[in-house]
Amino acid sequence: MHLVPLDTTTEVRDRRASVAVLPVGSHEQHGAFLPLATDTVIACTIARAIADAHPVQLLPPLTITCSQEHAAWPGTVSISARTLFSVVRDIADSLRRSGVPNLVLVNGHGGNYVLSNIVQESDGMALFPGPRDWEDARTAAGIETSADSDMHAGELETSILLHAHPEVVRPGYEAGDHLADDRRHMLTLGLAPYTESGVVGRPSLASSRKGQDLLAGLVESFGQYLDVLGDPDRGGLDG
Repeated sequence: MHLVPLDTTTEVRDRRASVAVLPVGSHEQHGAFLPLATDTVIACTIARAIADAHPVQLLPPLTITCSQEHAAWPGTVSISARTLFSVVRDIADSLRRSGVPNLVLVNGHGGNYVLSNIVQESDGMALFPGPRDWEDARTAAGIETSADSDMHAGELETSILLHAHPEVVRPGYEAGDHLADDRRHMLTLGLAPYTESGVVGRPSLASSRKGQDLLAGLVESFGQYLDVLGDPDRGGLDG
């Protein structure tokens, strides 16, 4: 499965998609057993699964975003929220000029708070997966750790990678659990005061089967976003 789209311009033209999908990842620490590109790989994996099931134009990912809370760990690289805002708006404007009026941001990094504001201020744009999409997918997959506790490099992220890209998961996740549910000052202090390893969650509970079910649940829920954006092939909300 190619994470980066390899379509030709003719193939994109013939597909005539009215919705483009942009994976938004990050380049930040994910403990000792998951790569810095974890959020990008996950966002691309979700976006590719969506593109395989729905009539959308798949875009290459944004790989460096807003990871300032992880700055204490080597390898983390960030851009500002204003830069991310501008890049996403520029991409949406470019798509409209080429005949694609709608853009869905498939976000793999929880720290990209500004994406919600971009969608809020824009026409023909959506942010996926939303909290309810994650909640439904987690329940269907049997994820045992709560969403609040499973914050970073935990059961959910490790499960998706064990299913879709097991070769990138290093040894050690089986003993990597660390919980820090009270992170009330993380925006001010960063993540480092709450975890030495960089992990917040229970990766020991991860499995390939859970990752497969998570992806299936997200792909199914994405159909509602096409309805909201009024995809002509689906007839809109009343179709």
